[in-house]
Amino acid sequence: MQHSNSIPGVHREVIVAHSPANQAFRILQFVFVVAPVMAGLDKLTHLLANWDLYLAPQIVERSPIAAHSLMLIVGVAEVTAGLIVALRPKIGGMIVCLWLLGVVFNLLLTRRYFDIALRDFGLALGAFALARLAAAHERGGLDITYHGVARP
Repeated sequence: MQHSNSIPGVHREVIVAHSPANQAFRILQFVFVVAPVMAGLDKLTHLLANWDLYLAPQIVERSPIAAHSLMLIVGVAEVTAGLIVALRPKIGGMIVCLWLLGVVFNLLLTRRYFDIALRDFGLALGAFALARLAAAHERGGLDITYHGVARP
């Protein structure tokens, strides 16, 4: 009888690398490294958008920091979050998930950007999925088995 994670002539590393779960993990990791880093860098340069407009008035009023300066801090935090995803995807995925839920809350306070809030909620779920897949990846459990035999 074969071991549950073996196919004759195929190493387990090949099976895991080609598994749909591992591919999903790597895709999500790539996205949640690139997107926060790019969004964070753009908050520092304002090439794509004037990010200051997305801050809820309630936050601007209560913040001791000016809106633009606050967005510069947010930009640095987003770049940092993306780099954490690159190095520690389980932790970084949860950080990005919670960060995005904060963004959703901020956008709902504006009473204007409901479409972006919905998109960011979906992204938060994707970041949570990344964190969960990363937890399985750390345990070596991202290969897919069928009837006791792993398939690529």
